[in-house]
Order: sequence, then structure tokens, then C-alpha cells
Amino acid sequence: MSALKPAHITVLLQEAVDALLQSDAGDAGAYVDATFGRGGHSRLILSRLSNQGRLLAFDKDLEAIAEAARIDDVRFSIRHEGFSNLGELPDGSVDGVLMDLGISSPQIDSPERGFSFRFDGPLDMRMDTTRGESVAQWLATASVDQITEVIRDYGEERFAFQIAKALVARRQERGPISTTADLAQLVADTVKTREPGQNPATRTFQAFRIFINAELEELEQALTASLRVLKPGARLVVISFHSLEDRIVKQFMAKHSKEVVDRRVPFAAPVQMRLKALGRIKPSAQEVAGNPRSRSAIMRIAERTEVPA
Repeated sequence: MSALKPAHITVLLQEAVDALLQSDAGDAGAYVDATFGRGGHSRLILSRLSNQGRLLAFDKDLEAIAEAARIDDVRFSIRHEGFSNLGELPDGSVDGVLMDLGISSPQIDSPERGFSFRFDGPLDMRMDTTRGESVAQWLATASVDQITEVIRDYGEERFAFQIAKALVARRQERGPISTTADLAQLVADTVKTREPGQNPATRTFQAFRIFINAELEELEQALTASLRVLKPGARLVVISFHSLEDRIVKQFMAKHSKEVVDRRVPFAAPVQMRLKALGRIKPSAQEVAGNPRSRSAIMRIAERTEVPA
């Protein structure tokens, strides 16, 4: 039997919904909560919509889908799929898109999901447990070079090669790693230089989770799709929790918030900006004190211009 899962505290709840809706109440627009999670943002959005308003959510996690089923509201619907499918919506049909990236507290704190080195459980890490291979299944066949690349690129771990080499050696000697405790111990035995206050397995766990769920690729696809589905004046609001995500969001908003001249084409008119960057917000000291997991969050906001996608 699983331990009782702690309640999820939605990060930047009020700030995100304020940035998205741009009004206090009675909004009749069509909005997208691209990452439903445990529904904190969705519930607040619904409380601010009029009877004509609509909210569509996406999530891969079956537990999130079960939580969404508790919302009895004709204005709300959810799709059991990744938010990269945002591009299936009609052009210019959305008044705002909210993306709250990463994983939720119940996912982290569920040993059977395999996301955390703090609990011993199967080495899974899939957001959607109905499809795809788990981290354990991937590690059973991946080469040293493949594992090194994942840990280095998605975990920014300087000991990536040493960890990958140890994982493959362990597989050859005693069989593949299959539990979170075994993985955490192997990394701890391999990484001799530790950052103060950080478990040596932190970067490796992050890397495997991002890779197995194709998180960065999905983010890039969803950001690109948002340019087409957002109406002029609509908002794009993205909350990220680590530098890899935030770098993608920051560069995307910067790229589409400035005019670009193609110098290869004489007398070409500049490509006009499709977004207007509106800045970033970080959690207050009060929020961080009440929810330490919010410490690394960064919310970036942009507004869609009238320039066609």
C-alpha cells in the first residue's frame, strides 16, 4: 500500500492566472492549461471565467486525469496526452496558454513512480505509465556513450561518463539497475566530489526523467504551436523549474520578440515580432518559505502580436 501522498501546492498560483486572464472575473475566453497536474491553476481559471468561457487541459499522467474527473464543469475538458498536441487546435482559437513545467509533489513523493532517490521503488519515471519504456528498461540496453550523453546534456553532470561506465559495468556483472535506491547508491559511490546540500544523484535522476519523457522536445513543439493557436493579444505564460527549461523559454520569447532582417535578401523587409515579452516573475520569499520546492521557479510572460505565424 502506498503512503499517503502530501497535497500538491501550486506554484505562483495567483500570479500565473492573473498574467493569463488579464481580468478579475467574467472572462468569456478559451484557455489552455497545458499541464493540468493536480489542477490548482485550472480550478482558479474556472473560478474567473464566465458561463461562456472554456478551459482545455492536457496531461499525460493517469493520476492527473483521475483528479480532473472530479471537476464537474461543462466549461472544462481534459485530454490524456502531452501538451505538444496543442498544435492540433485551430489557428487563432485560444485566448491564453499556461504551461507549468516539471513534475508535481505527488509524483515525486510516490515511490512506485520512481522519480525520487528519497524513496526506494521501481526505476520508472514515465509521466504516462501506459506507454513507452521505463528508465530501467532503457538502461538495460543503452550503451556507455548513450547514457553519457543523456546525463551530460539533460543533467549537466560533469561526471556523466564515470556514472555511465559504472552503470554498464554493473549491468554486465550483476544485471541492470532496476530500483531508485540502487541507482542512487551507484551514483553516490561513483561521484566522489559532492556539491554542498545536494544529493550526488540529483542531476542523474533529473537527466533520466527529462530524457525518458522527451520533456525538452515536447516543450519546444508546444511553444512553436502556441504562436499559431494564440489570438492577437493573448498571453503565453510559462513556469519552469530548472535552467534547461528556462533557457528554451527565454530564447524562444526573445527570438520572437524582435524584428529580424534577412541580410541574404537585398532590401528585404524585416520579419516582424510575433510576441511581446512582458518580463518574468519569481516566487516571493513568503511563498518559498511555505513551499521550498518553489524556490527555483521562474515564470515568463509574453503576449501574442497581430503578426501572422
